Amino acid sequence: MEQYALVLAGAADNLYPARMQMALSLGWHIVFSCFGIAFPTIVVFTEWRAHRRGNPDLRGLAHTWAKAMGVLFAAGAVSGTLLSFEMGILWPGLMEPFGEVFGFPFVLEGFAFFIEAIFVGIYLFGWDRMSPRAHMLSAIPMIVSGVAGAFFVIAANAWMNNPTGFDLDPAGRVVNADPVGAMFGPSTWPQFVHMLIAAYMVTGFTIASVYAIGMLRGRRDRYHRFGLLVPLTFAAIAAPIQLVVGDWIANAVAENQPAKLAAMEGLYRSSTAVPLSLGGIYVDDELRGALQIPWGLSLLVTHDPNGAVTGLERVAPELRPPVNIVHLAYNAMVGIGTALLLLALWLGWSWWRHRRIPHTAWFLRAVAVSGAAAVLAMEAGWITTEVGRQPFIVYGILRTADAVSPAPGLYLGFYAVVVIYLVLTALTVYVLRRLARGQDTAAPQERDEPVPAA
Repeated sequence: MEQYALVLAGAADNLYPARMQMALSLGWHIVFSCFGIAFPTIVVFTEWRAHRRGNPDLRGLAHTWAKAMGVLFAAGAVSGTLLSFEMGILWPGLMEPFGEVFGFPFVLEGFAFFIEAIFVGIYLFGWDRMSPRAHMLSAIPMIVSGVAGAFFVIAANAWMNNPTGFDLDPAGRVVNADPVGAMFGPSTWPQFVHMLIAAYMVTGFTIASVYAIGMLRGRRDRYHRFGLLVPLTFAAIAAPIQLVVGDWIANAVAENQPAKLAAMEGLYRSSTAVPLSLGGIYVDDELRGALQIPWGLSLLVTHDPNGAVTGLERVAPELRPPVNIVHLAYNAMVGIGTALLLLALWLGWSWWRHRRIPHTAWFLRAVAVSGAAAVLAMEAGWITTEVGRQPFIVYGILRTADAVSPAPGLYLGFYAVVVIYLVLTALTVYVLRRLARGQDTAAPQERDEPVPAA
């Protein structure tokens, strides 16, 4: 008994460093995953348009972006490898009983990753060595495998939010495991589509922000205008789609994780005709200082202004997620997403009326910050998803504290991962900056009509 008590104490002490290490790894890797999902499509589309129009500016952009894509893929491969080890090292209490249920998507993701890596290499080294048609066709497996890999990882995460595909015997052991069925639970498709659209928004706005900064510094040539317009168009198309997907995923959360939805809205008491709450702080089972939109939450999750919504009072206090973290993260995601949607509408209106980007420096300033804003919104969304599931690592079945490793030294692992990511970030930024300097040197220097100062 004394030895068992020591193991439990070790697990309790390890919970914080394990969570911090996992949060750091996921938060860092997810940004690179976005580029792995969306960047290949943007690069190949740009190359296709370059060949179709005979445009050297577009071709130069595609070539430069292809090199940047290879750098980001390599960095993402490192962080993805670390994550695969961390799942087993940090959370043996999850992998041992449930690995046979939800481990299958990780196997498939490994195949998708290797296929993507092979064709990323073919695409990069085949530049100017293959016919344009063959070169672009070689990118199709790269694009498909990148999206497939994202699906498999999201399927595993969606299973943790809504576990399916198995039964528990009277002793609590897993029986009748169905790994394929577990991949297609009620949260899989909403989460995957939400992440897929987010990837195009993050990638598009981030790339466009680089060229917006260049244009604000006086580089108004066609090269920089194309560099802004192409990725920004992808992001602008994705933004309104994400609004529809957000409604879909909100309904899925309301149906399958009512405690998470209640935390997202800071809703303590179940009721009908529930307003949508913006901002505010949750104190003593009450959301204070929030701006409320009448009937908004009921409309969002039930499509009925008088619809019923479950509150936190239906959940035991020890089983409730940390409300303020979830609520504020959710509000940050929605608020930034709304601002990016308005930016997309601004671009769409100007292009519809004048066939050009808005002719004001304020638009360029907005685009310049949109990349960081999109990343922040995505990180806030993942905080909402992951923290909103707490205190469970497998929703409703296994607590996070019961899954963590009791092995000593997890703090050392966390510090090591911090150092690795700092070095990896510095190297990635250094290489990308070298690419950017080479791009600016090679870019045509003709001037376009200047964007007037605000």
